[in-house]
Amino acid sequence: MRHGVTLFTSDRGITPAAAARAAEECGFDTFYVPEHTHIPVDRVSKYPGTDSTELPERYARMLDPWVALSTAASVTSRIRLGTSVALPLEHDPIALAKAIASLDLLSGGRVTLGVGYGWNAEELADHGVDPKKRRTALREYLEAMQALWTQDEASYDGQFVKFSPCWAWPKPIQQPRPPVLIGAGASESTFTRIARSADGWITTPRDRDIEDSIVMLQRIWADAGRAGQPEIVVLASKRDADKLARWEDLGVTEALFGVPEAEEEQVVVGYLKRLADRLGLGA
Repeated sequence: MRHGVTLFTSDRGITPAAAARAAEECGFDTFYVPEHTHIPVDRVSKYPGTDSTELPERYARMLDPWVALSTAASVTSRIRLGTSVALPLEHDPIALAKAIASLDLLSGGRVTLGVGYGWNAEELADHGVDPKKRRTALREYLEAMQALWTQDEASYDGQFVKFSPCWAWPKPIQQPRPPVLIGAGASESTFTRIARSADGWITTPRDRDIEDSIVMLQRIWADAGRAGQPEIVVLASKRDADKLARWEDLGVTEALFGVPEAEEEQVVVGYLKRLADRLGLGA
């Protein structure tokens, strides 16, 4: 089982480059960042897991994930670079496909694309996305981007994405696509979509008792005729050796730990190095 960290990036505290470099030096396998393009002031969407529309200020200060990961790629050589999660529906899919392919090429094939449907309806609406159709739209985005990544003359004709035959390079090093993980709450419908359009699952903070969910995902994956096993990335609130061992036995492929929002020395010395030691990671 791999071990990764996720940094809630902002214009304050440690930079993504410094955090990724330190995580790599400490022996972590992956480095993730999230995405929100903006936060509308007036909202009715509830913060996930609460009955309130109130959000921590950090949501409004988030860095662009692809710029953040590009800076991380320039100072690392081994650690994988991912999103937990990106929101493709808030971008033009042709331009986004190029950005991801460029990062995968320049990083040496280290990109993992974690994606979400988007819980903030007002944020999606500002991008012209109907929240009621976001799941179908995301499937089309993923299919269209894969066409751009794999075909010499790519085209796509869907309800939400349409483009005529075109040339689009670079292609990502990882073929037919960088690994795609869907971050969404555990359910039969979520896992059916993963088996159809993705390579694995990222849990949410609300997914706590995940053992039965893992079994369900693996069953749906096999029933869909997918080879091997799905990637399963579980958010870990703390190091619990027994729980981590149980997850690994169940088929969890990666445990993901949140990095505190603080200055560089506090993050590196006070958190990453101590966590790496507790996990027994080799630098």
